[in-house]
Amino acid sequence: MSDAKKILILANSAGGLCDFRDQFLDKLAMKHTVAVSVPDDVKKEELVARGFQVYKTPINRRGINPIEDLKLCLSYGKLMKQVKPDMVITYTIKPNIYGGVCAAVRRIPCIATITGLGGAFDKRGPLLWLVIFLYRLGLRKDACVFFQNEENRGIFRKYGIHGKKDRLVMGSGVNLSRHPYEPYPQSEEVHFLFMGRVMKERGILEYLEAAKRLHSDTVFFDIMGYCDEDYEDMLNELEKQGIIRQIGFQTEVAPYLAATSAVVIASFHEGMSNALLEAAATGRPVIASRISGCREAYEEGITGFGFTPGRADELIEAMKKFLALSTEERAQMGRAGRKKMEAEFDRQIIADAYMEEVG
Repeated sequence: MSDAKKILILANSAGGLCDFRDQFLDKLAMKHTVAVSVPDDVKKEELVARGFQVYKTPINRRGINPIEDLKLCLSYGKLMKQVKPDMVITYTIKPNIYGGVCAAVRRIPCIATITGLGGAFDKRGPLLWLVIFLYRLGLRKDACVFFQNEENRGIFRKYGIHGKKDRLVMGSGVNLSRHPYEPYPQSEEVHFLFMGRVMKERGILEYLEAAKRLHSDTVFFDIMGYCDEDYEDMLNELEKQGIIRQIGFQTEVAPYLAATSAVVIASFHEGMSNALLEAAATGRPVIASRISGCREAYEEGITGFGFTPGRADELIEAMKKFLALSTEERAQMGRAGRKKMEAEFDRQIIADAYMEEVG
């Protein structure tokens, strides 16, 4: 086709790319030639099956190491020279920054997505201004910057970080076919499920405190996700005591969502919580942080309960509210969550917004 382009996608996770951008990838594949740069082989076969060229580019996702980041920037520059893309699409912090820099140098149109800010803008002094400088450098020539919540967009505008234009979308949306509604469990047991990387900023300490105080013969606390910080010994000890159960990282979460009673999202920061969207699409109530990136996706007392992140006492009170509900009331809460996802968070809508910018 005469309007077909060669697209290069830079991402920090093959799994995240396939799981949360699948419908956009399908639309791209129908019209354009696509190359993908990811740091792992988790979904390589799936990407190859879509007809994509796959390149492996190591990324240290955490921290600012000048030598490693320079290597990443040089790797992206070399890749762009090799692939010769007509457009670059980037996701997450380091691909956004260093991919944006390389695309600007080569005068290649770039579309970036701010999937969340983490604790970057909680810093003070020189570290904050370094973050601002890097974002300004990486995004200044971008054709479009997508934001997943209004608060993140406001922070960037406050610090003068921008591309040529920006757009707001409802996160990555949720694939409603891949995450169908599942009948609510009728067991008297209640299973809370923590979904996310096991780290302080994801609220793991508050969740563990709730588990210590509320677990019983009928109330269980599960954890799905890999350890991103040094909590293995603590988790193993609590599991040994019967307080928690570790599920570990899973590439297919649907069976676990179907079996759980409520999903807990305790993050301090989110772009838009994919785990929350998937839980609600499955018909499961959520107990979630009252932060941008979560509060847009649930309704207090209707599809879930909220609490202040970092406050274990508030999380516990929210869980107690949930435990006081009947099984039918919990099921109704889940059905309301599914309806909200269908009305507001269908991933097809987000994929169409990206395709408008790609052309």
